Amino acid sequence: MVEDPRIPSAPGCASGRVLRYFDLVMAAFVTVLIVSNVASSAKIVDWGLSLFGVPLAFDAGTLLFPVSYIFGDVLTEVYGYRRSRRVIWTGFACLAVSSAVLWLVRILPAEAVWEAGVGQKAYVGVLGGMSSGGIVAASLLAYWVGEFANSFLLARMKVLTKGRWLWMRTIGSTLVGEAADTLLFVGIATLCGVFPPEIFLTLTLTNYVFKVGVEAVMTPLTYRVVRLLKKAEAEDFYDTSTDFNPFSLRGHG
Repeated sequence: MVEDPRIPSAPGCASGRVLRYFDLVMAAFVTVLIVSNVASSAKIVDWGLSLFGVPLAFDAGTLLFPVSYIFGDVLTEVYGYRRSRRVIWTGFACLAVSSAVLWLVRILPAEAVWEAGVGQKAYVGVLGGMSSGGIVAASLLAYWVGEFANSFLLARMKVLTKGRWLWMRTIGSTLVGEAADTLLFVGIATLCGVFPPEIFLTLTLTNYVFKVGVEAVMTPLTYRVVRLLKKAEAEDFYDTSTDFNPFSLRGHG
């Protein structure tokens, strides 16, 4: 693929300038994050395939979760690490609130007709992971580490490559970010009893291969979205003097 020439923007954007699509990208990112975590809690999928003798079963959230990394790539590539950092923390907070609400619903007393037709056991069986410590702890920690690793590497690689080879930056950062995310998510969830230990290797391998594969397959679309956003926003941020502390919530200066 041929890169369009890119001129690095100044560290920050003009005072008061409105970014027209930033909020929409952030909303889409947070939606994907929450829906994929609910799906992960709800069902484990098995298509009957295997790789090197390991069954390729996976939690259902794997179908959607890789898209959050694509959004993360777009955010960092166009708007820079500092704005991406704010989005990551926003997603973290929204996921925590979602889990807290589902936990509260879980402990509230059930109405008799609902209990007879659906029942607390069914609720716990489907949403138990999202409403108890297991998947919540696994999701929050894995998401936090994986997304920040992905965003940091992509931002640093953009400066080092002078904006060239977007495909190498998106896939390279995903290889590291998804490795951290997958190992932490499946490992913690297994230790907490959400997933049975005997499918740890299956879930880890399948999640990682699938997530990285989605990133690679979606690369042409990522190119197109990045190109359109850079043109529409008149923004192409280079993190040449960025404070990469993940706990800082400062925006651009």
